[in-house]
Amino acid sequence: ATAVSFLTIFLIFFLWACVATPLAFLGSYFGFRAEKIEVPTKTNQIARFIPEVPYYANPPVSMFLAGLLPFGSVCIELFFIMSALWLHQLYYIMGFLMAVLLILVATCTEVAMVMCYLQLCVEDHRWWWKSFLNCASAGVYLFMYSLWFLASKLDLVGVLPVVVYLTYMSMISMAFGLMCGTVGYLSCFWFTKTIYAAVKVD
Repeated sequence: ATAVSFLTIFLIFFLWACVATPLAFLGSYFGFRAEKIEVPTKTNQIARFIPEVPYYANPPVSMFLAGLLPFGSVCIELFFIMSALWLHQLYYIMGFLMAVLLILVATCTEVAMVMCYLQLCVEDHRWWWKSFLNCASAGVYLFMYSLWFLASKLDLVGVLPVVVYLTYMSMISMAFGLMCGTVGYLSCFWFTKTIYAAVKVD
């Protein structure tokens, strides 16, 4: 009774073979033909010495601080989304969800640029991964929120439902962290390109 029909399997294979695969080749074609990204200044071959940075610029502290704001901008909405996912409640305010998504993107952008600016002010030029991880740490907050939701709101019986819940929420948290980290990295990349393009080097 719970077996997947042959038609469903065929349709999934059809989507993969006739939609996903041609789009992957099409994306690689346009990707190879795209212009290379130009940076405004030359980079030295020898890395510059980085002095001791203050506590807020170290990765564990900066990740803790920077991930809190993007998660805080969506935590109220997360309650309703998770109630719709796990408590079978209706979610029908999609327009407000779009507004919350835009607020999340704006928060990630601002937090990433501020943290990158503070990092560059203390002569720490290694902003690439830090700009990603600072905002991606919001996924850790989402997973901790899901643990609170499991303990306080859900009444799951047995080990298997808890494992299924934690598996799905870990995947959702990783996807959320990847999205926030990508927004943070791209905004920092634009920010550093803009500020270094304005520097006059004689």
